[in-house]
Amino acid sequence: MKQFNYTIKDELGLHARPAGLLVKKTGSFKSNIQITKNDKSADGKRILGIMSLGIKQNDEITVTVEGEDEKEAVLELKEFFKNNL
Repeated sequence: MKQFNYTIKDELGLHARPAGLLVKKTGSFKSNIQITKNDKSADGKRILGIMSLGIKQNDEITVTVEGEDEKEAVLELKEFFKNNL
C-alpha cells in the first residue's frame, strides 16, 4: 500500500471536469484507489463518490493506492494532481 497527501490548489476545488479526468486516469490502473478528505473516503474510480467528498480549494486529501501496479499509479496520480488541481 502506498499513499500521499495533496492540497488542492484549483480555485474551484475538485469539481466535475477534473473529477471526470481523475476517474478516467484511475480507471487505467488495476489497483484499488481511495480518496480521503477528513474522515470520509470514496472510491477513486467512481465520480459520484469523489464529488460527494465536496473537496474545495486548500483542502488536503489523502490518496491511497493498493494493488499490483501501485508504484506506477502513485507516480502518475501525483503528476495528475500537480498538473490539474
